[in-house]
Amino acid sequence: MKQFNKITHLLVLLYFGISLVFFLSFNGIKGMLNIEELTSSLVVNFLLIGLVLFILAWITSNMVSNNLLSEVEKKETEKKELKASLYDMEQSIKLKNLERKMEQKEEEKESSVIRPRQNFK
Repeated sequence: MKQFNKITHLLVLLYFGISLVFFLSFNGIKGMLNIEELTSSLVVNFLLIGLVLFILAWITSNMVSNNLLSEVEKKETEKKELKASLYDMEQSIKLKNLERKMEQKEEEKESSVIRPRQNFK
C-alpha cells in the first residue's frame, strides 16, 4: 500500500506539472494537437481529472496512516503486556526474598534463647 501511495502522489504531481506546461505553452502547442482555442470545458475536464487523482492520493495516504496507527497501538499494547509480566516477575522475586528472610528470622529465634545485645546511641 505504501508503494501505491507513493505512485498516486507522483501521478498527481506529474499530471498537474504536465497541465501547467500545457496551459502555459498553449499558443505553441495548439497547432500540433489540432485544438483551435482553449474552451472552458477543456479546462474543467483537466481540473476534474486532477481532482479525481488528488482524491485517490488522499484516500491512499489516509489508509496508510490508519494502518501505521493500528500498528503503533498493537506495539503499545504489547509493550504494556511485557511491562506487566516483568512487574509480576519482580514481585514474585521480592516475595521469595521476603519469605527467605522470614524463615531465617524464625530459625534465628529458635536457635538462640538469648537475644544479642543492641547498642543504642
